[in-house]
Amino acid sequence: MLYFSIPLGKLVRRVSRLRGGGSALPGLVVEKIDPGFMRRTLSTLPHGVAVVSGTNGKTTTTKMVVELLESQGLKVFTNRTGSNFTRGVAAALLGEVDWRGRLKADVAVLELDEAHAVHFVNSVPPRYSLLLNVLRDQLDRFGEIDKTAQLLQHVAAKTTGTVVLNREDPRVARIAGTLTEQDVQYFGLDDSLLSTFPNDDDMRAAPGSPVPSSLPEKPPADVVLRRVGPDTADFEYDGVTVTTAMKLRGVYNIFNAAAALTLARSICGGGAATADHATLLTALSQVEPAFGRGESLTVDGQPLDLVLVKNPSGFRLGLKSFPAGGYATMIAINDNYADGRDMSWLWDVEFDSLRNGGVDQLTGSRAYDMALRLQYDEVPVGAVQPDVAPALAAFVREAKGRPKRIFCTYTAMLAIRRELSKITTVEVVS
Repeated sequence: MLYFSIPLGKLVRRVSRLRGGGSALPGLVVEKIDPGFMRRTLSTLPHGVAVVSGTNGKTTTTKMVVELLESQGLKVFTNRTGSNFTRGVAAALLGEVDWRGRLKADVAVLELDEAHAVHFVNSVPPRYSLLLNVLRDQLDRFGEIDKTAQLLQHVAAKTTGTVVLNREDPRVARIAGTLTEQDVQYFGLDDSLLSTFPNDDDMRAAPGSPVPSSLPEKPPADVVLRRVGPDTADFEYDGVTVTTAMKLRGVYNIFNAAAALTLARSICGGGAATADHATLLTALSQVEPAFGRGESLTVDGQPLDLVLVKNPSGFRLGLKSFPAGGYATMIAINDNYADGRDMSWLWDVEFDSLRNGGVDQLTGSRAYDMALRLQYDEVPVGAVQPDVAPALAAFVREAKGRPKRIFCTYTAMLAIRRELSKITTVEVVS
């Protein structure tokens, strides 16, 4: 089957690319005709497989881990297209293996959707897993939040080596109590930053609710984020606090940098004897935002930031990390499958910070739902146009000479990116 499935998969991949088809189609084909393809290929890697999952931050965190490991001289295989289903991993593998199915890499670092991560680890048990958070995200796909936690727990249980957990997310940290054979490591926050990164329970608590007096003692974290500055951050590990510059924008990305450091150190062996920490920090300082995740473009000589939002926590932190003052603002909300059909989560976000400047343009299939939500927070709205193309054109034209910021769901972000690619004066800054 090996010598038949790989040539066929590569052929489908080539035809799909020529026709502008989806990046996951070749993986779907090879999964059907050769179910053992991924396990057979990835089992040969010296450092094994690392899985990154959770509701928020997978793409940027995976990118950070890859660049940190590459700074240590490791050759890393990853699903760079951002297709985080199992067929996306299989498709990415088809682009890297030779005709005999051999993959030249030391380690695989894979971003996986919470549900598809379960299917993947049943087939390919990872040596490492990094579980970021559990937040209310796409409830129409996953059900209640505790169901998502169960999915991540299964990933941890299938991990053969080290499980890295978010100490500050109780549903993630609780997974440690179910593990018996795995090494457990944590990333965490300084107490002064806890209010900046609320977990799901914190966000849904009634205002002024008292903090429970019998909180369990938190375990020590292998990497702790101590401070977030405008373009620097302080991390503590091995008993030492270090300061590094950061190109990444958004406080949530900086917290995920602590997660990436924890996993990278674990894969490299942990302590200072096995990892060049100066090189790790230099690599971390150079990481650029992932596609659409706080990405900064230049349009007509002015900056335009794309900020992906897909659940209450992400939108709240986006509004906090990218304040609207001085910027023209657009919000693009779709409810396609990749965004989640149930957009009721918009009512769990406070939009008070947009009240002074207002929102210049609303677009997307749920533009009018967004307009209603903003009305309740007394946020002025300039225009509502569900069709992304004319809405973006009007936004760019009418905000000429001003910096711009667009908060958008996933498929809206893709549509905006396509429209921006048609404008000759667009330049990618970071």
